[in-house]
Amino acid sequence: MEGEPTLRLRIFDLNCWAIRYLSKQRQERVRLIGDKLCQEGFDLVLLQEVWSEQDYSDLKAKLAGCYPFSHYFRSGVIGSGLCVFSRFPILDTLLYQYSLNGYPYMLQHGDWFCGKSVGLVIMKISGIIFNSLCFSLQLHAEYCRDKDAYLPHRLVQAWELAQFIRHTSKAADVVLLGGDLNMHPEDVGIRLLRGWTGLRDAFAEATRFEGCKNGCTLVPDNCFTDKSEMLPFPLGIRIDYILYKAISSFTVKCEELKTTTGPAPGMAIPFSDHEAVMATLHIQRQGQPAGATLGTA
Repeated sequence: MEGEPTLRLRIFDLNCWAIRYLSKQRQERVRLIGDKLCQEGFDLVLLQEVWSEQDYSDLKAKLAGCYPFSHYFRSGVIGSGLCVFSRFPILDTLLYQYSLNGYPYMLQHGDWFCGKSVGLVIMKISGIIFNSLCFSLQLHAEYCRDKDAYLPHRLVQAWELAQFIRHTSKAADVVLLGGDLNMHPEDVGIRLLRGWTGLRDAFAEATRFEGCKNGCTLVPDNCFTDKSEMLPFPLGIRIDYILYKAISSFTVKCEELKTTTGPAPGMAIPFSDHEAVMATLHIQRQGQPAGATLGTA
């Protein structure tokens, strides 16, 4: 397939913190997220914590002109909160719910009720089946790092996620993983996931970076974060990721990684209590001349 074009893929990932009745200024923020996505024109959008299906429907209607393909993953009692918007056709989807998902009696945490999951979409790009697998996920929240009762749950989830990726990516050319992993970059769960799957961290690999220091996505300056929980981390923490790897004869390079840095442009509030992560990836068949461009889907 000599002479194939290079794919330049722009990805947007955000934990939206859109919990009905509980999240502050939820509807206003969801509108701001929709405005951002319309203005920027990403290729692939991975969203977590969109707990209201009405919010998803509103986003779908608003984004139809820019992102004609989308999917909302249903799971658990109140839903998975995961949804995907894409410029490219979605050929198939699959949802996998983790075997450990917290405790039903911990009502204040709610992880058990949402059924934490990983959602897979397979897409068609540039008129051919690209066999690109994209994962939008969220692992169990940490809540307290010093007395972390959910550490075993996250480790099991990380192991199950790694197994899921290995078993579903055998026919793929590229694997993309985006979401709130609720783990720091050096945590054992992240090291297990990356070591077992070979996924690369877009932040660590990016040629250019722009955004919060150290790529942090949960920062004390955000008006929606719990300042007491952030005291041990004055610069913030990085728990939202875009990970990737190439399979078969393809190569993937991260040209640029960005995070949002506080309030939405021209507004007094940010999009969420998390900062968004935006990556620009170059996907190319090995041996292909540089400089070629991708056609339309």
